[in-house]
This record gives sequence, C-alpha cells and structure tokens, in this order.
Amino acid sequence: MDTIIIGSGPAGYTAAIYAARADLNPVIYTGLEPGGQLTTTTEVDNFPGYPKGIDGPTMMNELKEQAERFGTKVEIDFISKVDFSKDKGGMHKLYTQNGDEIKSKTVIISTGASAKYLGLPSEQRLIGGGVSACAVCDGFFYKNQDVAIVGGGDTAIEEATYLAKICNNVTMLVRKDHFRASKAMQNRLSNYDNIKVLFNHEVMEVMGENVVDGLKIKSNLTNDVSELKITGLFLAIGHSPNTDIFKGIVDMDDSGYILTDKTSTKTNIPGVFAAGDVQDKDYRQAVTAAGTGCMAALDAERYLQEI
Repeated sequence: MDTIIIGSGPAGYTAAIYAARADLNPVIYTGLEPGGQLTTTTEVDNFPGYPKGIDGPTMMNELKEQAERFGTKVEIDFISKVDFSKDKGGMHKLYTQNGDEIKSKTVIISTGASAKYLGLPSEQRLIGGGVSACAVCDGFFYKNQDVAIVGGGDTAIEEATYLAKICNNVTMLVRKDHFRASKAMQNRLSNYDNIKVLFNHEVMEVMGENVVDGLKIKSNLTNDVSELKITGLFLAIGHSPNTDIFKGIVDMDDSGYILTDKTSTKTNIPGVFAAGDVQDKDYRQAVTAAGTGCMAALDAERYLQEI
C-alpha cells in the first residue's frame, strides 16, 4: 500500500484528496470520532468557500465524499498500534483494534487533538448549544451578548480579549487566585473595560435546556454559590493531542505534539508525516489543518518518487 492516513478531520480528508489525485491510492482510518472535532460544531462560518456558513457534520461529510470521488477508501476503524520502519523505503506496519496488520510505504498522522472540558454532565449536554472550546471559531455567534470563559493561561486571556471586541461582557473564571498567563498577556486585560475576572471560582453547573442561559458558579474560598447570566461558555483549559500510540516512536514535544520539520510535515521517521492539530498547538483551525493536510500528501508523493 502506498499511503495510509490515520484520522478523518480536515487534515486527513484534505491529505486524502491530494493523495488520491496523485494516484497514491490512500486509505483513511477514521478513528473513534469520524470527522474529528468539527462534528461537534453546529456552525462553521470561517472556512473559505462557504459564504452562508455550514454546519460541521455536513462539511465533514462533503469532504469525505470529495475524497471518495477521487478513489480514497474510508475505513470506519481504529488504529491501535504502529510499528514504523526506521529505514528509508521500509514498510510501516499498523494494527487495527481487531489486530489486523496493514503495511504501507507512507503514513500521514492526522489524529488531531481533543479539547479539555470540565466533565460536567450539563456542560457535555450543551456542547454546540452554547458551550465551545474555541472562541475564534464560535465567538462570532455571541456578538453583543454576555459570555464567560474558563481558564487562567495565555490562551484564556487571548480568547477573552478576542471575545471582548465582539461581546458585551466577558467574565473570566479562574480556579486559582492568580493567572498562569505571562505578565505580558495579563497586561492586555487593562485595555478592556468589559472583561471581569473572578479568581477562586469554579463552574458547578451549566444552565439551560437546549441552549446555555447561565451558570452556577462557586467560590472555592467561601463555598458561596451564585448564578451568572450568560449565553455562551468558552473553555480554554487546554488541548490534548491524540498521540498516545506514537509515543516513544515519533518525536514529540513535552505536551505530546508531534514535531515536524519547520518547512514540511516530515517527522523523524522516513515516510511518516504529521498534519493538523496533532502537530499544531498554536492555530488549531480547520483551514490551517486542511493546509497541512495538503502539505503532507505532497510530501508523501515526493517521498515515494525518491525511494
């Protein structure tokens, strides 16, 4: 086999489209969440080519159909183990959850990253109904409304300031009595009168039937419980790259993101490439993931031409 793609988000399907058009006969293994994070997004308004917007599941299904039109084979299956060859031109071995072995000359890893959530049943129920882990993706839908954001790091402040430009009021809920963010990021808050910071506060419950209409929050100093009226809750408490099966095999940073060559998607293993959120902890957008998916397919094509 020429090319195996692990993961079925924008990076994986874009890689498949380019690989299939290059006659690499790609096979995608979708993983446990076919379509990736976008399948939990109700509206996608910032992907080029959709002037009226599109819902995430529909967009991912259209990408799948486009990839299949050029000959991509889509397997609704999960890769649970890999054995990558360290030699250029060697065959890489992959194993499905049933133990089936697949061999391929090239592998594109596009397993993405999973946003961290609080784990509250009410929060999980309202994902897509006012609960989001990406302010840049979904903030526009809360224009001129009151929202809250959970987190105390650089990302939380960056997203809070982004939201402050389009929302009426932004309340930051920080579990500790201080920010983890850099001083430079903290200084940005002084430029916004509509950002309120509540230290030592945690979310107890997300209120609302089908959409968010408020929060129950608790002070972890006094245990006092109060209600906060909002229409959108944004989580900025980090992401976890889905790279567990590659640990000890593919080079990663301390957070588990796969390291790639700065000018390509090449990993430290010949013939193995990484695209999308699995190697991008800065942008994490569908369009940037798709871009690196294109790069990975082109890198794989060039690699096969050279061996």
